[in-house]
Amino acid sequence: MDDSRIIVSLDIGTTAMKVVVANIQNSQANIIGIGSAHSQGMDRGVIVDIDQAATAISEAIKKASSQSNTDIKDVVVGLPASGLQIFKAHAMVALNGQSKEINNDDVQEVMSASVVQTLPPELEFVTLLPSSFSVDGFTNVNDPRGMIGNRLEFNGVLYALPKSILHNVKRVVQRAGLNLIHEILAPLALAKVALNKGERDFGTVVIDLGGGQTSASVIHDNKLKFTAIDPEGGNLVAHDISVVLNTTLDNAEKLKHYYGNADVQHSLSGETIPVEVVGQEQNQNISGEYLASIISARLQQIFERLKRSLDHIKAQDLPGGVILTGGLAEMSGIKALAQQVLQVKTKTFIPEQMGLRHPSFAEGLGLVLYTKDLNDLDLIAYDVVHEPVSKKTRVTSSSRSDSSPRTENSGKEKPPKSISTGEKIKNFWSRFFD
Repeated sequence: MDDSRIIVSLDIGTTAMKVVVANIQNSQANIIGIGSAHSQGMDRGVIVDIDQAATAISEAIKKASSQSNTDIKDVVVGLPASGLQIFKAHAMVALNGQSKEINNDDVQEVMSASVVQTLPPELEFVTLLPSSFSVDGFTNVNDPRGMIGNRLEFNGVLYALPKSILHNVKRVVQRAGLNLIHEILAPLALAKVALNKGERDFGTVVIDLGGGQTSASVIHDNKLKFTAIDPEGGNLVAHDISVVLNTTLDNAEKLKHYYGNADVQHSLSGETIPVEVVGQEQNQNISGEYLASIISARLQQIFERLKRSLDHIKAQDLPGGVILTGGLAEMSGIKALAQQVLQVKTKTFIPEQMGLRHPSFAEGLGLVLYTKDLNDLDLIAYDVVHEPVSKKTRVTSSSRSDSSPRTENSGKEKPPKSISTGEKIKNFWSRFFD
């Protein structure tokens, strides 16, 4: 029996739209196509023009489709961490007042109960990550289905994003003629691919050096625990080069790419770099140290601001240190500068898969691997979060959220028993079958 399936990821970035097509077979992901297109309609990680962004996405999809010989309609999409809010999720439900075998519907019911809490009107839940269950007081149950019990308790983590960001992501994917199958927070996707199991469990900081912004995410106990967003990225590095050297932005990008170094001490010592200066017929020569000083000044400011946020939660104590990824992570000297400013051990992650050996493809690959490893409980949690509000469970006061703000659940209406829970899980995966 052929159990292969196709997963297509879409990374909506400020600098580029990136598409990764993977063939999943025997739990292995084989990359069969990639597509990249220069971004339009983006500003600092956020969509500002839906039509322009959709055009860029379509171009990237077309390239990936041609390379993989795949008709791409369904995609999983990364969500930015801008404006992310994190909540605890907790609920407890009685299983019809009698011992019974716990099934998908019971799990869905207790998860739904944990989501019934008040949010500010501008936010919307996007992800629910299960942590553990308890059955009749027996704690630390990973999967309660098949067990016998009277009372089921659930603990998890809820993530919410501004509605405007979610609306624009969904609309731009739709405008590009695609079906959005699954939304995944970008830091979770990056952690999936850039960190090993120990780093995800014991705690590590992932810094994504994007073109429009830089994000620092704390991963601990396999959960996203904290994010800090700096509104500056690689594009401003090029802007600084352009302004200081009086050269065009295109030339500045080339200088950054071919000669850029974030470590002044180990830059191109003694070597001169030709620069096309606006209004002058002949190129001007600058030293490698001078170019590095321009670059490092901006990056040092970014790292220092992130350090203040990370120090506030004592992230420097995490044993995993810092992992750098994202497009700017390829720059020479970036690891040395980050380690000097952040004062923790630092390393750079670059995907090893053929065709993806650049840190800018880390999120796209992470989206594929994250989707590949989704289990039944993950899919039930996703379905719960994405139900219409009117369908969410209202249970007795034995169930409430542990996060703030919170509301007590006073209604007695039982959630409709979903006879199609298993079918929904089956349908999710069937969308990816080739």
